[in-house]
Amino acid sequence: MLICDAHADTLFRMAYAPGQACDLSLERLERGGVSLQVLALFVGLDPAPGAVKALYSKMLDARDALVAGGWRQATEPGEAREGEARFMLSVEGCEFLGSRLEAVRELRDQGVRMAALTWNHENRLGTPATVNETEGLKPFGFEAVREMQRLAIAVDVSHLNAAGFYDVLRLDSAPPLASHSCCRAMCDHPRNLTDRQLKDLFRAGGYIGINFYPRFLAPEGAPCGVGTVVEHIDRCHQLGGAGMVGFGSDFDGISLKPEGLDSPEDFPRLLEGLREMGYGEADVRNIAGLSFLDYFGRVKASA
Repeated sequence: MLICDAHADTLFRMAYAPGQACDLSLERLERGGVSLQVLALFVGLDPAPGAVKALYSKMLDARDALVAGGWRQATEPGEAREGEARFMLSVEGCEFLGSRLEAVRELRDQGVRMAALTWNHENRLGTPATVNETEGLKPFGFEAVREMQRLAIAVDVSHLNAAGFYDVLRLDSAPPLASHSCCRAMCDHPRNLTDRQLKDLFRAGGYIGINFYPRFLAPEGAPCGVGTVVEHIDRCHQLGGAGMVGFGSDFDGISLKPEGLDSPEDFPRLLEGLREMGYGEADVRNIAGLSFLDYFGRVKASA
């Protein structure tokens, strides 16, 4: 079975805290059956241009270290193969672009296939949900999104506010994805998507990877485990998301984890939780990874 995970912050952890133990390792991915792991180039911590450039360079060095250690980079999602663990690059926070449209091509040339427009800082593209919900994409944001869509880079709306989300959705091109988000109706956090947003995302042919961070999964103090993640996936199915939902763990980027989901080794527990919920094998295979690959087929067809 192909398992795809749409978001992890391993490169940032390696660059920002060298020597610190990571949730991800090649062995853990292989034991968990992960075929395609998306690794984010996260540059949002300090938006100053010099700091962004330095951190981005360090994360590319971390990428090279993984490759030297036996990891294999996929430049197309379709390169995923059952029984082989590969990684693909994304960007979290587009501060790297500055105001240079040509930098989008630079990302594509480096193998980046997904780009989250913001993290938690307002930038030249748009405004995150943690700042406000009303200010849409900025002029450069519209230009950058169109260029991403032209180059078949998936536009990631995780962290983006509601106004920006709908600006992206209204562009007549490839549908966006939310690589690591959850359902706001089940946990009222500004990082999560409302039922209306989810329905509109699915109508457009988009995708969501459910985040494993307990603070996005359940109200503070409530139990949170494998079943909680399954419930968010199930709600997405109820809202029309069959074939458009999967995993966006946020491993190496979260300080808390659901009980029973400590690392990629635990993905089989999540698949079993789906079966216990009543999902058949076709749906389990879609949620595990095929839906993610299908989504990129739609992105490529729209490019």
